Amino acid sequence: MADAAVEFLLNNLKDLLLYHSHLITDTKKQIETLEMDLRLFNAFLKDSLRKRRKDERTKVLVRNIRDVVYEVEDVIDAFITQAMEKKATSSFFKFWKPSVNLHEIGVKVEEVRTKVEKARIDFADLSVHDEDNYGKPEARPPRQKDVVGFADVTEELISRLTQETDYFDVVSLIGMFGLGKTTLAWKIFNDPAIIYKFPVRIWLPISQEFSDKDIFLAILKEFTTVNDDLRQKADMEIARIVAGYLDTASFFIVLDDVWNRADWDRLRVAMPENNHKGKILITSRIEDVGTYASCPRPAKKLRFFNQDESWELLQLEALRKLDCPSELQHIGQLIARDCDGLPLAIVVIGGILAAKFSASDLSETRKAWENVSTRVSTYLNEKDPADRMKKFISLSYDRLPYHLRACFLYLGVFPEDYKIPVSRLIRMWIGEGFIQQNNDLSLEECGEMYLEDLINRNLVTIEKIKPNGKVKTCCIHDALRDFCRNEAGNENENFLQEIKSNNGGFAPPVSDLHKYRRLSIHFNCLKFISQKPLGHRVRTFVCFSKDEFTLPAEDIPHLLSAFKLLRVLEVKPMRLTKISSQMYQLIHARYISMSLDLSTLPSKFGLLWNTQTLIVDTTSRTLEVKADIWKLSQLRHFKTNASAHLPKPSKDSKHGAELQTLSTISAESCTAELFERACNLKKLGIRGRLALLLEGKIGSFDSLGKMKCLEKLKLVNDVHPKPISEGQLRGLPQPYQFPSKLKSLTLVATSLSWSFMSNLGLLENLEVLKLKDKAFVGTSWKAADGGFRRLEFLQIEETDLTFWEASHHHFPRLRGLVLKNCEKLLVIPIGLAEVESLHRLELYVCKSAAQSAKKIYEAKMKKKKTQAEGSVFKYSIFPPID
Repeated sequence: MADAAVEFLLNNLKDLLLYHSHLITDTKKQIETLEMDLRLFNAFLKDSLRKRRKDERTKVLVRNIRDVVYEVEDVIDAFITQAMEKKATSSFFKFWKPSVNLHEIGVKVEEVRTKVEKARIDFADLSVHDEDNYGKPEARPPRQKDVVGFADVTEELISRLTQETDYFDVVSLIGMFGLGKTTLAWKIFNDPAIIYKFPVRIWLPISQEFSDKDIFLAILKEFTTVNDDLRQKADMEIARIVAGYLDTASFFIVLDDVWNRADWDRLRVAMPENNHKGKILITSRIEDVGTYASCPRPAKKLRFFNQDESWELLQLEALRKLDCPSELQHIGQLIARDCDGLPLAIVVIGGILAAKFSASDLSETRKAWENVSTRVSTYLNEKDPADRMKKFISLSYDRLPYHLRACFLYLGVFPEDYKIPVSRLIRMWIGEGFIQQNNDLSLEECGEMYLEDLINRNLVTIEKIKPNGKVKTCCIHDALRDFCRNEAGNENENFLQEIKSNNGGFAPPVSDLHKYRRLSIHFNCLKFISQKPLGHRVRTFVCFSKDEFTLPAEDIPHLLSAFKLLRVLEVKPMRLTKISSQMYQLIHARYISMSLDLSTLPSKFGLLWNTQTLIVDTTSRTLEVKADIWKLSQLRHFKTNASAHLPKPSKDSKHGAELQTLSTISAESCTAELFERACNLKKLGIRGRLALLLEGKIGSFDSLGKMKCLEKLKLVNDVHPKPISEGQLRGLPQPYQFPSKLKSLTLVATSLSWSFMSNLGLLENLEVLKLKDKAFVGTSWKAADGGFRRLEFLQIEETDLTFWEASHHHFPRLRGLVLKNCEKLLVIPIGLAEVESLHRLELYVCKSAAQSAKKIYEAKMKKKKTQAEGSVFKYSIFPPID
């Protein structure tokens, strides 16, 4: 991790010297010298990429550099924190006694500088200047992640699952990790025969540490609305309710990755006793679990790949097609054979080969593949397939460019089977300093490229795609996540540590937190915070508890004072009832995501001058922002679920051009001055009295239309507590008054007439349109010709629409249609079945329109043979119809 640490520290020192030199008056010369030394380190690290793989002396030197950089970073950050305090006291930094003063900091920097000088001498002796040859996968369209191979197993399982029985059928699919159980189960889950047979399909990932209640509620939400009353019931009472719904339903449930017999017993109590129409598919690594759960027929044991299947999958992963150049045929088939029939190994190795493939230089590609083949063949001596798999993952990791290593290991902070929001992940990467600025791209765009690289190397899996085609959520295979946690948590790195509950205490114990730089905790951490943890090296603290909880007022200072040098604070599950003074000492924090029981964001948040992302959820409808965000020079994203009243930009606050996201802000805040200051906004959310904004009585919608970068706009009409009639919109602005680059528009509770849809249809670049909570009212909508030429996704929620007239030419590029709570809608226009690009249709509580949706699905299925290979039509209806 030395590379990322040096880059980050260099950028920090540069900012410190340029913008905050008044804080380092007594040590400025030493810091300037140190900055020069670090530049040489940086050059050495870039020049020695290949050599440090093989040369132990280089490896040791790189570790020394990392340790030195961490030490410098700790000293500098601690000094800046103390310098920002009006009064430094011994209680402020308990890990230095007495409190650090300028002289002591200078001595510490001098000691570190001596180590740096010694490392420079070592570097000069090595004289290493080789080039980075890690490579990057060529830009190619992602292939559909359909299952390759197992055609016989797929056919057998689908036949068994669709077969009529006179008993409740539980089918088990067992096999070692990496064999493809989950992928195969997912293919079966989405098979047209399964979709047609089972109106209710539920996918449930079962981790090693799952909550019975979470699983039961996940099933219930497919049948009814899950409210607080249901959540408060005892687990067994909820299980009985689940069993009641399942007793007569025609359902298919997948329980993915069940770990032991006791886990199945816990889940079995919610299953019906004698429903002959329901089926369950269990996947497990443990043969005993499959044998125990599967009844009355035996479990299905998944075999290894044969050579033909291995070669087919390797081609798709390395080349994205089944057309291997003759120059690579022999070596490719050899590598496929040496992966020993383990699909995950083939996927991982395929990612390595993809990074080394060059269609313009097949000779060089063959040499690179031969080198990989040599390494793969050496792992065949490992008798245990699991150990072999770990070696394969390590081989892929060793060939990652160094700028991706920290990003990859950071994925270990997330819980098992967690659907990782990409925007959150990238902003956390940026906060940690893992993403380096590219003059041509924003930090966020660079982060997207980093993630795309990891996806192309098959180390990260796409979980969900946005309507615009970008990745919305991603996930990581359990084996890869375990590798991240083990690699990041070893004694040489101490890069990351997950805190676990252990016999009434914690592992690692609270007393050992000083060793680690990043901590994650995946459960209610009230007890952990109450023990007053202290980690003076911790840069990330994240809590991903599934349940929200309120942190007692007396423990809030313990949380905020525990990790003084934090860069990333992600604690949304815990609600804070107040903000203690310790919050404003987190001046190094770049990413802050928290939940408050407050209606005001205090002015002292303006002291957190490093903040790049600030996410505040609150129980209040409004949030009065007293902090002068226009003085936060680094702020890029400000998000809240409330209507935020922002302060007016003052003459001495010069920033705002860096802002990319403001959501949601009040209509009163939408002034010409604000839009002029935040001129580079890409995402904007407005919540409040929209009628007054659009009529020009408050704010300036005309100024919004001048925003040249704005691509995503959300308008929430919130008129509470006034009568709804006062908030009803009389119309929409003309198309030219909207931002010219607008691609995504969401309207909420605007109560517009359907006739104004023609205005939106003329927005030239509109690709995504979401209409929620009676955004449009009226019983009839007749689509106008010539509109929505680029619209790809349409979502309509909570409307009294009854008649909808449209044909395929009204939505020529539509890819997805989602309808929710449109209970009066009689028919979905059957002409939409003629839209070639349409591949997703979802209905939620649209009972009258369900039959027409089924007709569209059937029409699509008839055309399936003429569609492109791999195309899939995704179709779901809730509640299900027979």
